[in-house]
Amino acid sequence: MLPEEPLHEIQARADDAAASVTAAFTRPLLGLPGTALAAVESPRRPSLLPGPWHYWWQAHYVDALVDAALRGAPDALGQAHRLVRSIRLRNGLRATNWYFDDMAWLALAVGRLDTLVPVRPVRNQNQEDPAGPVKPRPHPRMLASLTDALRSAHTMDLGGGVYWNRRRSFKNTPATAPAALHFARSGERERAQSLVDWLNSVLLDPDSGLYLDGIKPAVSGEPVMERAVFTYNQGPVLGALLELGGPANLARAAELVGAVRTELTHPGTAVLITHGTGDAGLFTGILCRYLALAAVSPTLAPPQREEAAELVGATARELWAGRTKRGERTVFSPHPLEPAEQHYPAGTGVGLSTQLSAWMILEAAARVRRGLG
Repeated sequence: MLPEEPLHEIQARADDAAASVTAAFTRPLLGLPGTALAAVESPRRPSLLPGPWHYWWQAHYVDALVDAALRGAPDALGQAHRLVRSIRLRNGLRATNWYFDDMAWLALAVGRLDTLVPVRPVRNQNQEDPAGPVKPRPHPRMLASLTDALRSAHTMDLGGGVYWNRRRSFKNTPATAPAALHFARSGERERAQSLVDWLNSVLLDPDSGLYLDGIKPAVSGEPVMERAVFTYNQGPVLGALLELGGPANLARAAELVGAVRTELTHPGTAVLITHGTGDAGLFTGILCRYLALAAVSPTLAPPQREEAAELVGATARELWAGRTKRGERTVFSPHPLEPAEQHYPAGTGVGLSTQLSAWMILEAAARVRRGLG
């Protein structure tokens, strides 16, 4: 079913969320010109120190800016490039860090960002290219470094999968699924498929049709399964299934959309559940990004596309309905069915994760509306 609201209205909501997040959270890194990172809370507590910054939250901020750029938002592309440079500066001039899931999220975001830069090959040295000079991809070293790190975390311990961090004591969906999608998008399709196959054989819960959180090596006896189910774990699996394609992957993608509708919505609605604040505040925004891909995918059957569109649209509408204002800025609730004022009364701090997630959900709704016409 198509969203009732016209495209211009849905895109205006995404614009509002983008402007509100940028105004409330984005600051230069240590006052350096040409830099920008998002603070983890607004208003930020006064301090001379840089404070916490959460690498993987910034990666999803890049992804949200790419979403905005794809619908033509002014300067979104420039903001994304500044943010990527600033992530590297804040991370000690490195792309990599301790957590492989963090690195997979950044690889996905930077990979998408780089596809927006046109590359025009020069025909030969003696013939001018009529379209202009060659434009190389802006972040090749960063992507290469991230990809190498992810390859190193993909081992056959526990049958496959990607480790969560460099301690190498836990393999999980949050690292394996975005890594699989990154490998699928960057041409390592065989590796990507092996990761998807591992997820299906080890972490797919046959009762719910959803992916469990992860598995730890056995200390004595059998490996220990972490059976928690989170919205965000389903998203990049869905993205990898769609990217790889083929009958088996697409059948599993269709089943996964149905399982999300059955297991991860509020009773009697198509509104997705959320998981609170902090890191968990981002989870449902991530799922919506990939449900939007499913909604506009020509490889899925119409019923599953419509189901994915309805999940995104219903969640976005409720978030918008429950918003509140702080001056010119919009504040969104961490719970779509409860008003923002209930969670963020006047004078309280607001966390980046929930506001970024709301922006991601509104961008997903705009993408669905554009794709469905």
